[in-house]
Amino acid sequence: MSGVNPQGCTVTSFKQPSARELDHDFLWRIHAAIPGKGEIGIFNRSHYEDVLIARVHELAPPHVWKKRYGQINAFEEILTENNVHILKFFLHMSSDEQRRRFDERLADPRKNWKASPADFKEREYWDQYQEAYEDAISKCGTKDAPWYVIPSDHKWFRNHAVAEIVVRTLESFGMQ
Repeated sequence: MSGVNPQGCTVTSFKQPSARELDHDFLWRIHAAIPGKGEIGIFNRSHYEDVLIARVHELAPPHVWKKRYGQINAFEEILTENNVHILKFFLHMSSDEQRRRFDERLADPRKNWKASPADFKEREYWDQYQEAYEDAISKCGTKDAPWYVIPSDHKWFRNHAVAEIVVRTLESFGMQ
């Protein structure tokens, strides 16, 4: 997003929910971060964590996280009906490529800061995450808020594909 004016663009990274956020429904913090009219908001992670991590790590019982698919769809429908345009990208990387990148981070002192023991621990759940991602994508991909599954083993292709979709979407607005 280096070519975008930062005055109209925000990036929100959703980490583990705070105590205050846990006092509200799982969509509360997401709704608070929705950009205003004419602005672009980029979410690093999002409400989908509540059907991924909660499922994989059994942080919520199945009857809770299964209901969230419908709640997410209803939430995103409210947003799109109010002229919020949603682009959802799943940057799909193979297990081998992820491992290669992790090893590269460890081998290069300039990239060590990117390496986290938690990332390596999460790799143990690869298959469970893949199943959870498939469900989230299939259950929450709608006409007005579709998922774009982007092959991401090659960064140049990932960047090109995402940029193409963003540009096409912006051009569809007919802005002057």
